[in-house]
Amino acid sequence: MKATGTATLAGVLVALLAFAYAEFTLPAQPLISHYVLVPGGLLPVVIGMLALATACLSLAYGLAISDPGPTAATRVLLLAAAGGLMLSAVFPTDASVIKSMSGEIHRWAAAVVFTTLPVAGWSLARGRARLPRWNAVKALSVTSALALGVYLAAHPASFTSPWIGGESYYGLLERALVLAEIGLIAAMTLAFRQRQVTAVPLAGTGADAPARDERLAA
Repeated sequence: MKATGTATLAGVLVALLAFAYAEFTLPAQPLISHYVLVPGGLLPVVIGMLALATACLSLAYGLAISDPGPTAATRVLLLAAAGGLMLSAVFPTDASVIKSMSGEIHRWAAAVVFTTLPVAGWSLARGRARLPRWNAVKALSVTSALALGVYLAAHPASFTSPWIGGESYYGLLERALVLAEIGLIAAMTLAFRQRQVTAVPLAGTGADAPARDERLAA
């Protein structure tokens, strides 16, 4: 898990840098995906999305080789998120109202990403000992799910948006959601990586001795 964990965190870092470059150097846009529509915005957004897709694939692979049985559901969700990110990178969104096939594919691919990652984080942490690292994964999973719910309610395409004035701040909610899910991928990686370290058996305990801090909470 060490090598794949490093690759996952590298993907997370590249994504953060790419999105930060778009945010701070390009003209402001309503949503992150809209930066592809301005000069110089295509490359950082595509790099960021593909870097996150690589991070999801790397984490799924690391889970498959280190703990294949209990993490099966998490791995499926991570693969779905990676596929959604790759489709989002290949098919750009439309400028305002979705009216092209590319925009429709992008919208539904993004929906897959935003919904699968919180569930993946929760499924990975569910049933594990109440340790700070797993609590962080659960907290970020819940935060991502709540941010997604509020973002959908505030989006101009939602019938609830006029009631809550969502058009004025839905872009900030999308960025908060993206940051929460990027943080979630990193937290999942760090939590499981630390689990692998603590799971190394002590001398004389037997090769299959479970790590003390990974036992289920009573």
